[in-house]
Amino acid sequence: MKDAGSFGTRLPAVCLAVLALMVAGTGGSNAQALRELPPVELPPRDFATAGEHYAFLFEQAGGGTEHTMETIPVWDGLWSSGDNSMPTIFLENGTLAITMRPGGSVREGVLTPPYEEQFKARRAEMEEYGEQRFDRLTRCEHAGVPRWLWEPYIKEFVNMPQQTWLMNDLMDETRRIHIGKEHVNIEAAHTPTGDSIGFWDGDKLVIWTKWVQPADYLRGMPLTSNQFEMVETWQQVVHEDGERELITQATFYDPLALVKPQSAVYTHDSRPDLEEVGVRIRNWECATTSNSYLDEDGNTQFYLPGDPEYKDPRGFTDFPELPGQSLDPIFDAPAQAR
Repeated sequence: MKDAGSFGTRLPAVCLAVLALMVAGTGGSNAQALRELPPVELPPRDFATAGEHYAFLFEQAGGGTEHTMETIPVWDGLWSSGDNSMPTIFLENGTLAITMRPGGSVREGVLTPPYEEQFKARRAEMEEYGEQRFDRLTRCEHAGVPRWLWEPYIKEFVNMPQQTWLMNDLMDETRRIHIGKEHVNIEAAHTPTGDSIGFWDGDKLVIWTKWVQPADYLRGMPLTSNQFEMVETWQQVVHEDGERELITQATFYDPLALVKPQSAVYTHDSRPDLEEVGVRIRNWECATTSNSYLDEDGNTQFYLPGDPEYKDPRGFTDFPELPGQSLDPIFDAPAQAR
């Protein structure tokens, strides 16, 4: 199956079920489906760096709002990704509908020459083959920033006075936002979700993320460099019908890949319907069970049952001689234990 977010990845059954619910729209309301994307809010002025942008917002907010557990905004429940404006940055008449399929032409002058050349080659491949032939998520790589913002699975958000946890079902990617802190990198390394600090401006959360591994904005979209940084504002809106929406205004800084900073708006929709059917975020694991690989022609291929390289996701641990070592315990359990 080729899912909506990660080309060719063999997904756990529960994730396939959740994705099917979201894609089919069985729970999302008609109001959510018809809701217009909020306008992009550009930074109050041009900033050379993400640090300058963040410092300006921090000063404007008077050093930020010091919330307690009684006053902190609550974004409880499950959420799914809504629409976003990112494709319009990189494609003429760009929409989410054509990001991962043929269509649209590259906006010239947005990316630096080497990154624009690579992006044009990626889009040409999609025109020739109907899709991007290989996606890094197939190798169980993390979505990373900024792709995290739109991965089409479920998310949970926990706000506390000292930290905010932004949790993504895909790859167990949890972004920890350290409130009122400075950036720290004692490992001297980049990570898929980078290091994030933030502050509250009333009910709006402001975040600055840096030290992010090179990745891409989405399958079919441009690459990011190891100099990518992002400033975001998150705010919950409750609509007249009572439905909740999280609106994220993001500005991307990447001096190696972008000619100048670019801004986009992303949304998430509250999904109580998914909670009602019992959906929960589980531990995502595919590094030891993925049967996909990159062939010599640059395509995603799969090892199938019977192939010596095939990994049985419902196999056994290193101690198959002991009872209870199957990775399919529900069906291997003794009848009296079920």
